[in-house]
Amino acid sequence: MRLRYGVLLGVTLGTLLGIGAFTFIYAKGTSYLTNDPAACANCHVMQEQYTGWLNGSHRAVAVCNDCHTPHDVIGKYTTKALNGFWHSFYFTAGTFHEPIRINSRNARVTEQTCRDCHTPIVAAIDPQPSHTTSGAISCVSCHRNVGHLH
Repeated sequence: MRLRYGVLLGVTLGTLLGIGAFTFIYAKGTSYLTNDPAACANCHVMQEQYTGWLNGSHRAVAVCNDCHTPHDVIGKYTTKALNGFWHSFYFTAGTFHEPIRINSRNARVTEQTCRDCHTPIVAAIDPQPSHTTSGAISCVSCHRNVGHLH
């Protein structure tokens, strides 16, 4: 009986690993490990955002990861892994929302990266640290089109 469970576990893990590897290769997974903005356009729902970035004001100074992932290595790749997993999950399940919408976690990351890059400006107009967590003032609420045109 124990051997059956071992075989069943091995087959299950092998199947999951095989499906995961196939999906990673099919979806050009290695491209998502780079900073190349074209990787974001691998997915058709991101084409509008990619085109907007190409025509936007930050193209000369920032790529997608600069604004949409934390600036530390662990935070960056954790965010990329979480987003990649959930994007894949919702696409596979057929429940992906179009047009794409930013979730609350990614909105917080984006807001913080705006504040990190523009610290002198933010300090001049928003000197109270409580605003960064209270949601009272948000960079992206007023400057929604800065990174990529909508």
